[in-house]
Amino acid sequence: MSTVTAGDTVRIHYTGTLKDGTTFDSSRDRDPLEFTVGSGQIIAGLDAAIDGMEVGESKTVEVPCAEAYGAHDAEQVQQVPRGDIPDHIPLETGLRLQAQTPNGQAMQLVVTEFDDESVTLDANHPLAGHDLTFEVEVVSVDEAG
Repeated sequence: MSTVTAGDTVRIHYTGTLKDGTTFDSSRDRDPLEFTVGSGQIIAGLDAAIDGMEVGESKTVEVPCAEAYGAHDAEQVQQVPRGDIPDHIPLETGLRLQAQTPNGQAMQLVVTEFDDESVTLDANHPLAGHDLTFEVEVVSVDEAG
């Protein structure tokens, strides 16, 4: 059996859940997730847990928020005047918007509150501040050259 090591390209099936058991993502109904171990393509805590697994092996991986999407950062929550949001956008709590930073990078925002005067936007990743659990199975490994 092939053992996963840094630099290998692996394919895994996974199901990610929150502490309350809510599933936030799963590859079970689609192709396995493919990535290079140790390359930073996936969250650090999951990446580290895959190293040393073998093809066909399954395990449960607990990833603290610090090794996933980090803590929720209150500075990433901003209130803007309602007039800054185009009128053609129907606001609702949970609506995902995209904005551009001054240097031209795309930034994802979520509407958390709004009224006639202002809109509160959260730029944190939706999973920031959450410890995550993954059920992981290594499907295949292409060993690094």
